[in-house]
Amino acid sequence: MSAGWVPDVLGDGFEQLTMPLGSDEEGEVVATLVRRLPRGLFRDRRLQDVDVLYVHGWSDYFFQPRIARFWTGRGARFYALDLRKYGRSLREGQTPGFIRDLAAYDDDIGAALEAMGDRRGRRLVLFGHSTGGLILSLWAHRHPRAASAIVLNAPWLEFQLGAAGRVALAPAVELGARIRPHAAVQVDLGFYARAQQAVADPEDPLDPDPRWRPTPAPPVQNAWLDAILEGHATVAKGLGIPAPVCVLLSARSVPPTRWSDALTAADTVLPVDEIARAALRLGSSVTVERIEGALHDVFLSRHDAREEAYARLGRWVDGFLSRG
Repeated sequence: MSAGWVPDVLGDGFEQLTMPLGSDEEGEVVATLVRRLPRGLFRDRRLQDVDVLYVHGWSDYFFQPRIARFWTGRGARFYALDLRKYGRSLREGQTPGFIRDLAAYDDDIGAALEAMGDRRGRRLVLFGHSTGGLILSLWAHRHPRAASAIVLNAPWLEFQLGAAGRVALAPAVELGARIRPHAAVQVDLGFYARAQQAVADPEDPLDPDPRWRPTPAPPVQNAWLDAILEGHATVAKGLGIPAPVCVLLSARSVPPTRWSDALTAADTVLPVDEIARAALRLGSSVTVERIEGALHDVFLSRHDAREEAYARLGRWVDGFLSRG
């Protein structure tokens, strides 16, 4: 059972709640909700009726206090979800990030929404990065009236080899998922983490825990990749999300085949042009913001690109969500 809200590792007003989700073949399954609430008698109240739910990407967890402060500084309540087998929710003996079906995360998200308490009269903003952006997009498709707005930071909406590569590869991956679901391959060479370190912003210092955000990232399993490709196929058919969507992307991609300075000013994980096209299939109101010099996580980019990302997000949020 959960022990209730306790202080979080981020300190400074952050709390966490462990949410039991039963068990699977690897043992106890939990998700962890982190929250930071707006403070101050004379605080900004533009988004005082908004709850934000953030979901991280692959081999990741929530560790960026400034993202929380962006929202609470406008009066919103901010929550971040460490999904099962990631970050704060990873338990000894578990395969990091392992999942067979992305729809299983409905339980994690449902537990988070319940833990937020009475939400009558409040608007929900979903905020997802990379794989988290894919997960939240699919969830919004299955729950079309739940979210008032969606913010996606480099969402993984299409496979790196494009639609043709995905379609060609999917049958072999599906077969592998059935026969050897835990068979894995290492795909991360560590260049993305090196690029983040190279452009680290001293004005926004971050100290991710290497236990929860290792370099290189863990190998990926057949079953996990099959679930991802199925998610991409669903996006390709069109989701019809009624809420407005803001997609933040780097201006360009660079393949991480060898180290160069070019990797410090581009997305080295996803093909951003493919993602921009796929984003238009999310719904009828989609804004795509392309940021020069940004990394895959635009909020981990060098100083100028990072500030531009926050400025673009602020402009969109104030336009779509603020109520004076």
